[in-house]
Amino acid sequence: MSWIDLGLHLVGRYMPPHIVMELGRFLLVDTGTRYQSYYRSFLPPVDHGDKAILKVQQQIHRDYQQPISVAEMAQLANLGERTFLRRFQKVTGYRPAEYLQQQRLQKARELLETVTLQVEQIAWQVGYEDVSAFRKMFHKQTGLSPREYRQRFSDGS
Repeated sequence: MSWIDLGLHLVGRYMPPHIVMELGRFLLVDTGTRYQSYYRSFLPPVDHGDKAILKVQQQIHRDYQQPISVAEMAQLANLGERTFLRRFQKVTGYRPAEYLQQQRLQKARELLETVTLQVEQIAWQVGYEDVSAFRKMFHKQTGLSPREYRQRFSDGS
């Protein structure tokens, strides 16, 4: 629907803001700023062919709630830490800690959309011990607070 945004933007360049707002109401379109980060999902590559890294990815996806160090990941992959870090980032595009964080945030998004648990409970459930850190990282990644995200995307459960 980006063509609607573009159209409203072009109208806004030549007409006063109240005209854009009226047009938005007529078209039943939110004229406020929207960001793609609201909709971005974490879909890491798994078809890269590196079995050692895939094993670690699977472990992270399975046990994302649990803390895991780079040393433990490297050991699981049966690689030295430096080699593991280099290969992991090469095939996934993320450093291991970022990857784990993205997985946790993706699960938090899913929970915010589908269950009515409190934000604190969701933060703990996905592996964050510090709820404040969770809120900051969530906002940094999505552009919305967890509460705002839930209001926008919740299925009403």
